[in-house]
Amino acid sequence: MTRRARVSALFAAALLAAGPAAASRGDLPPVCAAGCVAAKPGSGALFLFSGHGFGHGIGMSQYGAWGYALHGYDYQQILAHYYPGTTLGTTQTSLVRVLLADGKKTLKVSSTVAFSVTDTNGVTVQVPAGAITLTPRLVVEGRTLVPPLTFDAGAGGWMTLTRPYRGQIEVDVVNGKLRAINVVGLEDYLYGVVPAEMPSTWSPPALEAQAVASRSYALATKKVAAPFDVYADTRSQMYLGVSHETPATNAAVDATRGQVVMYGGKIAATFFSSSSGGETESIADGWGVAPVPYLISVADPFDVLSPYHDWTVPISARTFAAALKVKGPILDLQTATDPEGRVSTVTVVPQPSALAVSTSAPPSFGGGAVASALGLRSTWFSVSMMSLQQPAPVAPVTYGSPVTLTGLVRGVAGVSLEQRAFGGSWSLVGPVTPAPDGSLLLPEAPLVTTDYRLATPTAAVGYVRVRVAPLVQVSAPTPGAVAGTVQPVLPGVPVEIDVQNADLSWSPLATGTVAADGTFSVPVDVPAGTTYRIVVTPGQGFAAGMTAPQVSGG
Repeated sequence: MTRRARVSALFAAALLAAGPAAASRGDLPPVCAAGCVAAKPGSGALFLFSGHGFGHGIGMSQYGAWGYALHGYDYQQILAHYYPGTTLGTTQTSLVRVLLADGKKTLKVSSTVAFSVTDTNGVTVQVPAGAITLTPRLVVEGRTLVPPLTFDAGAGGWMTLTRPYRGQIEVDVVNGKLRAINVVGLEDYLYGVVPAEMPSTWSPPALEAQAVASRSYALATKKVAAPFDVYADTRSQMYLGVSHETPATNAAVDATRGQVVMYGGKIAATFFSSSSGGETESIADGWGVAPVPYLISVADPFDVLSPYHDWTVPISARTFAAALKVKGPILDLQTATDPEGRVSTVTVVPQPSALAVSTSAPPSFGGGAVASALGLRSTWFSVSMMSLQQPAPVAPVTYGSPVTLTGLVRGVAGVSLEQRAFGGSWSLVGPVTPAPDGSLLLPEAPLVTTDYRLATPTAAVGYVRVRVAPLVQVSAPTPGAVAGTVQPVLPGVPVEIDVQNADLSWSPLATGTVAADGTFSVPVDVPAGTTYRIVVTPGQGFAAGMTAPQVSGG
């Protein structure tokens, strides 16, 4: 029999020794089924961040707007709901400058048709269809031009910088690096924004509301005294150029041409985000700035269409500590919320041992900082937790001896204890019921080395491992031999007789094996007065078992 086969047989024998009740318990289905998130061992408490919505939640909820459109609301009604007190007006602005690239060593500019390049002195160079690579020297077709340069495609074409864009592309040299700006008509700009911000398959009123909100936002948030007006990404709003345009979104832009949201005679800053979770956030509470009359919290009942209306993200204490740069072990997290229920601060509750060595206040973080560091979808969340501590001491427990697992559960329903005996799969032990303070005391009696974890159907804490050593006992003295028994019965495993040296270290004296009935007898003469011990090393599934030091009588 191979060592692997012998170990498997020993493991099976140990399970059979536990009796039918334990064997049937392992047949129960595991709680943490396929697809659930299991934290890594040693990662500490598992925090469940349960939240609502996606984004900052200020202003218009895009999923909510879609829901309103599906319920018969037009874009004017949608905008009036999310920006209360505003009206619609028109703008005379015709151009917008979009920053496409900055601080670049080179830029690749191209077009599928012939294009022209004009420098600041009015010098124009004609370039055939294709691509050119610019460096800060600004050499085009063999000619050195003076910045800024204006690239203009011929009829039927677009200038391309990574992707094609309507309008012109201006390239300048700033601090020895290249900067590219798309100078484009406001409505043409929106052709590339609306489909980047909202799915083009959504209902026309929702797309039209997005077009007006995007137009208003671009103009209300224009950069002051800057060489460009807006960014091409989420620092302003997403702008993906010609290749992202669709007939439906272009139609929404055309249907609302020039229209903007107005408040107090000015264009309103029409913030928007993907999903509010059911109620939008006021800008004063969300960002701690002065109140804005039209950016207040409003009900958002149709946000239920969003796949992020409700969500839960499990985060281990170790992951939280790494993301927020927290030193020392974390026991729990406490949150404070603003009037809309969104998290304003998260305070770390250290493990008691950490409090003992530090008199400083526990670290606290803004809700937005935590959401950003952990990749949460919004600041509208609550934190529940469950933890399971490694039993102390960490030395192996003797076969047949009980061990008490300790843990903590707060705000999590339906928590169960799971186990995984060596070589097996996870199985259900049973549901757990915390004490009023959330603490857990879970007595167990593992038969082999076993992993334990707390779990729900969707998440599990990092497991703790309880190592089990066989019970080794010495029989009555036998002349010329050392004899004893091993429980459970582990036939064929090695037995070693060690003697203690003068420096208190141990040296092997003789070896043998366990018999089929769980007994052993190792032929050896141990000098009288010698301290010795018996060590049994079964291998996989069991830690080494040994007797307490014995003194030979000769």
